Amino acid sequence: MQIFGVDIGGSGIKGAPVDLDRGDLTEERHKVLTPHPATPDAVADGVKEVVGHFGWTGPVGITFPGVVADGATIRTAANVDKAWIDTDARALLGDRLGGLPVTVLNDADAAGVAEMQFGAGRDRRGTVLLLTFGTGIGSALFVDGELVPNTELGHLELGGHDAEKRASTKAKEDNELTWEHWARRVTKYLAHVEMLFSPELFIIGGGVSRKADRFLPLIEGIKAEIVPAQLQNNAGIVGAAMRAAKTAS
Repeated sequence: MQIFGVDIGGSGIKGAPVDLDRGDLTEERHKVLTPHPATPDAVADGVKEVVGHFGWTGPVGITFPGVVADGATIRTAANVDKAWIDTDARALLGDRLGGLPVTVLNDADAAGVAEMQFGAGRDRRGTVLLLTFGTGIGSALFVDGELVPNTELGHLELGGHDAEKRASTKAKEDNELTWEHWARRVTKYLAHVEMLFSPELFIIGGGVSRKADRFLPLIEGIKAEIVPAQLQNNAGIVGAAMRAAKTAS
């Protein structure tokens, strides 16, 4: 079974058809840059371009980098335009896609769902936290395999700032931090999250997971196991498609 997944991020909008039996993309993903300002209409146009690239006409799962209430209404918009707040994303995106069935969920939740089914969290019980490092820091919390949605732990305070302003991949790039310096910031963040939630496993996702060997060995003093996401930066696309398939059924 194939379903289309789209992952809306602070820097890019990417998508592809997904084979739900394998948890993998069936074609090379198509990506467009996230518009600036990332208003609802502008982002919806980007989603339309990505889906239209494949000529897709079936259900579409779409992630959003913020809290999504009731699978539709946007409640937070840290890394896109504030005009998204209180927008019915499901209605907007469904209309822009010509009435295709649309499912919307938080981006990190989507990545987490995919990793728990097909990746590093497969068959893991207890408390598992997936953290995506990119433009911001997304989080997906699982207890015995069940998702606790919309946790948004990237906005915990760290050093007087939102954690994602200090420890995201964007913070590393903007401040030209070495891997060692950035790993120290990530370590402080993980220690804070560990103190609050006591997870057995941290899964580190986002684009930086491709370079896990550059920074994971530098993280020390964390009791939980720490592993890179296996689906890497495709996890959000796969998770979005999984949720769309569940909704469609």
